[in-house]
Formats: sequence, structure tokens, C-alpha cells
Amino acid sequence: MPQNLKGCLYLQRRFAYIGHAMAVLLKEKYGVNQFCAYTDLRSSFEFLQSQKDFEYSDILLDQDIHKTYANEPLDVGYLNQLEKEYGLPNLWPYIENDRIVRYGLFLREYPHDTPPYTHKEMMRVVQVKAKAIIKFFKEEKPDFLIISVLADISTMLVYQVAKKMGVKTFFIQTARIGPRYTITEEYGTLSYVEKIFEELQTNENAYPKELDLAKNFLNQFRDNPQPHSKKDSPKERPINRKKQFSFLLPQNIFTSIRWAVKIWTDYIFNPHRDDYIVVKPWHYFWDRLKRKVRILIGFEDLYDAVTEEDYALFPLQLEPEMSHTLFAPFYNDQLWVIKQTARSLPIHFKLYVKEHPAMFGYRTRAFYKQLKKIPNVKLIHPETSNFELIKNSKLIVAITSTAAWEGVLLKKPVITFGNVFYNAMPMVKKCVAIETLPEIVKSQLENFKYDEQALLNLIAAIYKESTELDLAQIWDVEGGGQMEKHEKEISFFIDLIASKLYLKPTTTI
Repeated sequence: MPQNLKGCLYLQRRFAYIGHAMAVLLKEKYGVNQFCAYTDLRSSFEFLQSQKDFEYSDILLDQDIHKTYANEPLDVGYLNQLEKEYGLPNLWPYIENDRIVRYGLFLREYPHDTPPYTHKEMMRVVQVKAKAIIKFFKEEKPDFLIISVLADISTMLVYQVAKKMGVKTFFIQTARIGPRYTITEEYGTLSYVEKIFEELQTNENAYPKELDLAKNFLNQFRDNPQPHSKKDSPKERPINRKKQFSFLLPQNIFTSIRWAVKIWTDYIFNPHRDDYIVVKPWHYFWDRLKRKVRILIGFEDLYDAVTEEDYALFPLQLEPEMSHTLFAPFYNDQLWVIKQTARSLPIHFKLYVKEHPAMFGYRTRAFYKQLKKIPNVKLIHPETSNFELIKNSKLIVAITSTAAWEGVLLKKPVITFGNVFYNAMPMVKKCVAIETLPEIVKSQLENFKYDEQALLNLIAAIYKESTELDLAQIWDVEGGGQMEKHEKEISFFIDLIASKLYLKPTTTI
């Protein structure tokens, strides 16, 4: 591609600072000097307007577009035409993937599931956003899009409109090997990784350097397994009463009071507090009070002991996340999936269900009690080591869980329900129709054929098509003030994107 390209960035929440740093590097290192942007936070919008690095040709703010739905006449004819052009195969996936519009989440804390909009209002929201985004792409005519998340109506529309108009699309995804990230053109898979994997499956000597890295990683992981996300490990999460109520300790109480005052004052003096993504303070405190009461009552009486018996492991996943709404839209009811899994096991098997450490206190006792009504299900304490459970299990059943990937690394048969990169390996089985699950379980238990070379090939492909980028850490940077500290790792990631655009450096940074 020629150097005179134009980039478009969807700068979601704090990714605005990271994404802008990527744009600066693309400009300085590769001569890409035109950018447009779509952002969803007003603070991000103001940051992009005030920065002095370069001027965006246009910046759309999702919150301003969203407001216009209230006065927008519903045009069913337009929506029908939109559905023909951009349907998946209809427009409902756009709504179902939007956790605020569909469920009221983020405005309220999980497990809240009441939509703040009527059916007609939802249609009008889709209508105004589609019109604005299609107009934006037709006028701006970008050559490529960088997007970090697909978790609402706007992001899905931006992605699908870009694809439809022939814009090269880079969706940023974790590679689940250390702090490595990759890009994909198709959100249902890791497209570049999968291409290299297929090449290695026919010629395993194609990338010897990456294959050596894969062997070293696998040996180190098996010698000393470590969770992919350390901040979500049981050791790091407050999964007991003492940690959950530490904010009441004398040394913390004044910090807690200052935080509470800040939340109220920020809301009261916010001139845009009617923006649809602004959380009401009374909801914030009420939802947290309910969660603390749940934790005070506790769940200890509901947990079961781990014993020497045949079991399959089902790791509960974090909610709400696009791991369900995007990658497994018809399997996002985990309770239902667990019921179907339990009835698909051999009669003497138990199904061990373990809570995600980050979800401690969020799910209700009623949820766990429904689980415990299933005769062959055991609820395992979230402090229990994932790796011990994986090592002693006969089978891992998951939606798109990282725990299932860790099971693959430890030579366990795995069944998935969603679109996830490790489905590429023949030894991993994806259930696409629930009535086939008992047969898939039987096959994985009786006829499982572990393929070490295929696993090494997949890991090698990940090394080939990813770079070290601790996005989770950088994401927490407030206001982008420390972004220069991460310039080197961001630069490596930009090199990966530039390689897909066939760009050559115009300068050395």
C-alpha cells in the first residue's frame, strides 16, 4: 500500500490515550498523516480535540449521536434496508452485544438485567447510530481501522461498516501468552495467527525461531503454571470478607470517604451528567451495598469439597464480557450451559463448577443454589487453584475460557461453545449444536488424541503474529500522562500493524 494512507481509530474509553499514541507513532515512523476517530467518552473527545500532536480530520462522539434517538422518527423501511446490508443476518446481534442498551449493565452492577429502553427506542438508537457511522465512513474514506473492542451497537456498526466498505480492519486481541497482543481482521478468530498455524501444520520447520520460543514457553508453563491474568488470580483478588471490608479499617476509612465524596461531586458538577453512559451515584452505592451484604452473609455453606473422583471442570467466566455476547452469543446463559453439560456426562462423573475470582460477590446465592440443585454438580471455592483442578480433571468444558486454554497446554481434552483461537486445533472440539454435546463428551473422553506438534505450531504462530504489549497495565493510565513510558512496546505493536499495510519506516524512532 502507498504511504499516503488515512487511518480511522475507534478510541473506546481509556483506549483513547493508547490509540492516539499509536496514531502518533504511525505518523512519525511510517508517514501516515491523516486520521479520523470515533470515541465514546466525552473526556476522551476533549483530550483528542486539545492534544497538539496533529489534527484529526473528524472526531465523532458516540454520546452526542446517542442523544438524537429521542427525536428520531422510527423508519422501519430504513432499518429493513440496513438489515439487508449489515444484518448478521439480522440487526439483533448489535443490540444483544450492547450491555447498556440491552441490559442496563455498567449503569448498574451485575447481575442487573433490566433494559433502560423499550423495543422501539432500541430500534431508534440503532437507526441514528447507523446513519451517523455510514455517513462518517463515506465522507472520511479511511484506508484502515484500528479497534480494540466490539462490545456495543456503535463498535459493531463501525466494524461492520468498515468491512462492508473495504476498509482494512485491525481488531486488537490478547494472544493469551504472557503480555502479548495480536491483531485480527475477523473477530471470530485470530486470522493472521491461524494463517501461520495452517502453514506450520504443513511445514513445521517454516519458522524455527518461533518454534523454539513455543517449546520454551510450553516447558516453562508446565514446570510452573502461572495464570494469564495475574490480577484475576485468587491471590490478587479480595475473595474473603476481610479483604472485601478492608475499606472500613481506620487506615482506609478516610480514603473511602474522600472517594465517596468525589463520586457525588463529580456527578453534581458534571454539565453532561445526562449522557447515557454516566452512572448515577445512588445506583453506584446501592448496588455495592447489595454486593457487600451478599459477601457479609457469605457463600461458604454452598461450596463443596474436592475429592478423588472422575470429574469434568466448568470454569465460570467473567460477566458481562464480549467473550459471551460477541464470541458465544447463544451460550451466554452460563447456568443453562452448565445444566446441559451436566446431563451430557457419564453417570458416575461430577461436574466441578468454579467461580471466576473477579466475580466473587457479584453472583447471587440464588444463582449458586440453582447450580446445587443439579445432582452431579459441585460448586468449588474460588480460592482453589485452577491448575490443580485442571491437572486432576478428565475433561474441560468452557465457553471461551482462558482456563480451557490452560487445559490444552496441560494436555487435557477440551470442549468449547464459543469462537476462540484454540478451536483451530483438531484436538479441541467446539459444540455448535447443543443436542450433539453428549456425543462430543463421549468422543473426547474415549477417543481423545493429544497432538503436541499442533499445539507447538499454534503457539509458534502466536509468537510470529504478536508482540509484547501489556495493554491491561497501560489501559489503567489516567489521562495518558505516562504514555511515553510505554512508547517502545506500543512501537513494536505499530510495526505489526504496519507490516499488514506493507508500510516501510520513513524514520527511525
